[in-house]
Amino acid sequence: MPSARSRRPRTLGAALVVGLLASGLPAAAVAAPASQGADQGTVRTLLPARPGGEQQGYPRQVQLPVQPEDPQDAAIKLGLTPYHAIAPKLNDLQLTSNRVSAEVIGSTVTGRQLYLVTLTAPETPAETAAQDRMREKILTKPAHAKNDRRLRQEYKTPVFLNNNIHGNEWEGTDAALRLIEEYATSSDPAVQQILEQNRIYLVVTANPDGRNGNTRANASGFDLNRDFLTATQPESIAVRDALVRTQPLLMLDLHGYVNGTLIEPTTPPHGENYEYDLFIKHAYPNGLGMESAINDLGYTPGEDGVRAPQIPFRDWAEGWDDWPPIFTPQYAAFHGAVSHTVEIPLRVNNADYGLPEEELQRRSAINTDVAHAAMTATIDYGMEHREELLADQIEIFRRGQAGEPQTPVSEDLFPEIGEEDVYLTDYPRGYVIPAGEDQRSSAAAARLVDHLIANGVEVHITRGKQTIDGTTYPAGSYVVDMHQSLRGMANTILGAGTDISDRVDAMYDISGWSPGLLWGADVVTVPEGATLRTQGRPITEAVPTGGVTGDADLVLPLDDPTDVAALNSLFDAGVSVEFLADGTVLVGEEDHEQAERVARDFGVTLTAAPDDAGGASLDRLTVAVAAGADERWALEEMGFDIVPVTPTVLNDGFDWGQVDTLYVSSGLTWEALDDDARTDLTRFLAGGGGFVGRDRAGANLNSAADLLEADLVRGRGDANGVVSVDSADSAVAGAATPDTFVYSPAWFTDLGEEVTVEQSYAEDGPLVSGRWRPAADGSGGPADAQGQPAVVSGVDESGAGVVLFGTQPMFRAHPKGQYPLVARALIWSTTQG
Repeated sequence: MPSARSRRPRTLGAALVVGLLASGLPAAAVAAPASQGADQGTVRTLLPARPGGEQQGYPRQVQLPVQPEDPQDAAIKLGLTPYHAIAPKLNDLQLTSNRVSAEVIGSTVTGRQLYLVTLTAPETPAETAAQDRMREKILTKPAHAKNDRRLRQEYKTPVFLNNNIHGNEWEGTDAALRLIEEYATSSDPAVQQILEQNRIYLVVTANPDGRNGNTRANASGFDLNRDFLTATQPESIAVRDALVRTQPLLMLDLHGYVNGTLIEPTTPPHGENYEYDLFIKHAYPNGLGMESAINDLGYTPGEDGVRAPQIPFRDWAEGWDDWPPIFTPQYAAFHGAVSHTVEIPLRVNNADYGLPEEELQRRSAINTDVAHAAMTATIDYGMEHREELLADQIEIFRRGQAGEPQTPVSEDLFPEIGEEDVYLTDYPRGYVIPAGEDQRSSAAAARLVDHLIANGVEVHITRGKQTIDGTTYPAGSYVVDMHQSLRGMANTILGAGTDISDRVDAMYDISGWSPGLLWGADVVTVPEGATLRTQGRPITEAVPTGGVTGDADLVLPLDDPTDVAALNSLFDAGVSVEFLADGTVLVGEEDHEQAERVARDFGVTLTAAPDDAGGASLDRLTVAVAAGADERWALEEMGFDIVPVTPTVLNDGFDWGQVDTLYVSSGLTWEALDDDARTDLTRFLAGGGGFVGRDRAGANLNSAADLLEADLVRGRGDANGVVSVDSADSAVAGAATPDTFVYSPAWFTDLGEEVTVEQSYAEDGPLVSGRWRPAADGSGGPADAQGQPAVVSGVDESGAGVVLFGTQPMFRAHPKGQYPLVARALIWSTTQG
């Protein structure tokens, strides 16, 4: 655990809480409709499940499909609810209470359904429509909402409780089911008042596959709580969309296991795109309230093994930050939520899952109590401070629309703040994503625009030529005006980020990111002070891209992942292509029909080929892969057929004839192979098979197999972020983006004569955003990497094409613009033998 802060502990007395909250809107009476009751004992009929919540008003009750029983469900051993029992329980509660509405918001990779339950008092269709209008007004007309007395009185506070996003951190689900049943059936007037003044949204389990199978990740191997900026997985997309739709004031994400219970708010660094002064004034007192509720359960270290809760903001120095937007609560904050991760105390996963069932069930029962206490305390905080929470969400959005600077958290406003807690950004006036010849990839631009819209960001399009800050952009260019409510979300996606290397010693996860730089589209920053006018309403989707120009042979660039996916689709259709010296692909005039199909289906553009174009014939590639889940996913997204390999697979006798090239970044070493496996691999490479390696595992296998002469040098192990690179004009790197991603950056030295430098770290200091500093002895920092080779290629004596990477061009879907660099490397490696 990180050490406690050297300055005085943070404490917050009752008087200070009152003083902090007094800066919001003045208190107003909250309208409380007459109690609707729990409708217990009434015979009800559930409708068949239907998408989109087509029923109006509440309850919106649908029959959830019942899943087959699975006696092997991992939750059963813990005495917890197996996945297959959740739908029947929710169906029963819907039948007995008009306070419970359940809906399916998505499905997992394997097809299990994701359930969102809404707890609220019944509403007529007219009342629900009024709530929708108020929520929209808060977001789109915050200056008016601020002065709307009726809205302040009648708006139902949205509270969002997300559970079990890590599949083997189970108990949030069971706490949620307990809460649903209690609120569905209670005759307590306090509960009735809560449901008349709130909507409580509960994602019962955000990772059903992991819950069933006792895994942290989903079935694709992704940690879903790292996926909220990029949103690649169906589970994280479903939760993201629910957060955008419900616009909660308070949000909890239930995890495990940290003893004592860990309750955010966090240590520095704090996200620079948050209105942190409005966030922390609620996050800390709500954290204290959860702490008190958990302590009131009476569990002790001596009798129960339960230590007192800890709040990183108060108790830790560094190491549990809210800097990156990849986590669910940190993402929710961009939509105006006061959000928390809560790590319940007693470990029941990993090695502890092997403990006796009695002990596991004892621990899980305590964990469920703790999670339930955190939930109810947060709901109580929302009831007590509803006016202030609502006023501050409105103020977040109002500042955005007005283009006002952020307000630093000062000691006058919040006495326990320190200078290490203050992170601010200077917002630009806007961003332009150009169209036409000024755009590197129209497909990448469209993907980025659709991503912005999915995250609630307003995007406009130019109807004709428009001059912005001295540059004229063609019609069809996209404009993001940063004078909008979700400017923090927009800047998180489009901005370059910040180098925080000098500000913090320890980080929990990544420190840099930027879809605007890493997804392959050209994005222009419009500086503050420039004139920016948008036209018409915000668009709801990007303009379709793609097309074919020319009547003879065509060229398909490999600049974007969609280009590579289109190429693999051409292979599926039996089209013969050639790989040209510039890294593009030649499609013959006889295949125009297929070219037009992929242009339409994938949004790619094919243009007329030079008269003398010709290159190496290509067939569909099958890639043997020893790599992490994110890299396997990226290769499959581009349409490659992959065959996972491990030392065991190769030692058991692997048929190298089924693959064309080998990609290695982890999990495969020369030392782990027996003599026969080494011989087989050597024959594969000598016979024209390609090899693409990344980082230490790839470089070590390259050296052990005596391929290229190149030594890998590792930078500081915890360094990561966006870096600038210079690329060679070659088949491999010629179309690479000027920025990529590193995590434990590496480079190559002592290159042999057969080695070509494909990509180098920028000479003028490679780090754009993130955290990368030298090690204690002064080595391994960005200054050591300047100008050093980051990607190299060559052909070994046997004729094998080899490419080695010191960067992470397929890291968690962050550097999508560099995916094609890997694809071209794989293709090039097979054309050299």
